[in-house]
Amino acid sequence: MAPLTKENNLLNEAHHYGYKKNFRTALPQLLAVSVKNLLLLGYGMTLGFPTILIPAVKEPVKGENLHLESSEISWISSINLIVVPVGCALSGIVTSPLGRRRAMQMVNVPFFIAWLIFHFSTNTGHLYGALFLTGLAGGLLEAPVLTYVAEITQPHLRGALTATSTLCITIGVFTQFLFGLLFYWRTVALINIIFTILAVIALCFVPESPHWLVSRKRHNEAMESLQWLRGWTSKEVVEDELKDIQALYKRKEAGTKDQEETLKEKIMLYLDKTFLVPYFLVSFSFFVGHFSGMTTLQTYAVTIFQMLEAPIDKYYATLILGILQILGSITCVMLVHYTGKRPLTFFSTATAGICCLLVAVYEGFIKSNLVLNITTTFDDFNNTTLIDVVNNDLNNPYSWIPTALLLIVAFVTSAGIRLLPWILIGEVFSTKTRSGAAGLASAIGYIFGFLTNKIYISMLEKLSILGTYTLYGFICLIGCLVFYFILPETEGKALIDIENHFAGVKRLTNEVYKTKKKQNVEASKMRDLKGTSNPTFEGDNAI
Repeated sequence: MAPLTKENNLLNEAHHYGYKKNFRTALPQLLAVSVKNLLLLGYGMTLGFPTILIPAVKEPVKGENLHLESSEISWISSINLIVVPVGCALSGIVTSPLGRRRAMQMVNVPFFIAWLIFHFSTNTGHLYGALFLTGLAGGLLEAPVLTYVAEITQPHLRGALTATSTLCITIGVFTQFLFGLLFYWRTVALINIIFTILAVIALCFVPESPHWLVSRKRHNEAMESLQWLRGWTSKEVVEDELKDIQALYKRKEAGTKDQEETLKEKIMLYLDKTFLVPYFLVSFSFFVGHFSGMTTLQTYAVTIFQMLEAPIDKYYATLILGILQILGSITCVMLVHYTGKRPLTFFSTATAGICCLLVAVYEGFIKSNLVLNITTTFDDFNNTTLIDVVNNDLNNPYSWIPTALLLIVAFVTSAGIRLLPWILIGEVFSTKTRSGAAGLASAIGYIFGFLTNKIYISMLEKLSILGTYTLYGFICLIGCLVFYFILPETEGKALIDIENHFAGVKRLTNEVYKTKKKQNVEASKMRDLKGTSNPTFEGDNAI
């Protein structure tokens, strides 16, 4: 794609298709994203369901015919994460011909089947099969979900609306914690089907992506889609934006006619720095996010709170953890539009790193000194283990410290680093690679998630809590430093400007929005220019 000239950049900032920044313009985009989020809510349920399934099949109640051994249970919490990358890698290829909306509807089918298998399961193979389906469907939904949001939203709304994706997954996980306290796990599986059906029905009432429609030469439908998405407005209002989208795909068609892309040329797109640089950024974001301690905390919350002697019931502590994750995600959604992604990321990684190191300090020094004092005091208790004495005979006056620190980690990571890669996926890749790159980037994210969960037990055995959380802390702090140099501020920026940044054409500034005075000066310079701005979306500073 040809880079923007300086004149075109100014025009891109000044024209903005004449859209107004008001509630009417934002509402349909909010509705469309909310409907899409029903799908992610259901996916979050599949991630949280093993949390209530594992204790139920490890120590089954009377009448339950499923009883799993520890070796089998270890796969319950991870088998879906292994399969998700496969679905992610296939996501763009399989779902792109269907369209964003239809693809999102179709991936609900394996979810529906999986919940039924869970409910009627009679052996371990049934559980593994259901988990395989949820993982595959979770991977397949990545490309249509992420590209749909990027293609229907305006830049000044894109960051916040994209952040709601992780928020809804988090809420989905939390619902399983809550449902697990109220219902038996087989009943929960049936309840979850309701949300799958609602998602399919609701998606019938939102429009298809205008970009996908134009790529299929369905221009009238693309016009209607834009009218709906920009506030149920007239054809004249969205005409300029539609022309830009059409111009984008005409240029792509012209390039294809001049020289049809071979398989080698398509592969070269994924070896170009316009893909590799943002892919490294997203992958590194996933790495820091998963190894910040939050992924293992969510998976092994009950065990961790018990191990750290939480001053409240470990199950209630897990519920509080889920609530703080939701509040953190909401905070990100509310603040990212104003602060941008860089400040939230710096605050999130730095705070999480400090908290993890403090947990390590507590475990290595404060608790150790307490144990030493207990050992001295209870020398006569030869037949009682030290752990029994610590846990049962004494109240640890400092047990609130690691609990509070980990709850802070849950909040700050959900408000920043855990959401960052999911927001970036919809923004940083070029038009030619966006759909396929979304699947590949999501795949590496789930691989990191699987690894951090899988090696956690081994890390505890070899490094102890002290070494494990020291490692988490240093990863967060080093990540904060690296992000300072490699993370551009993409909030409120047009996708073409982000693409040009990674192509080395023109670097993005770290400011989120220009001042009103600067906007007016640039708008004055471009008042007499003709034409419209470059393709993907209107600029952020619409009047």
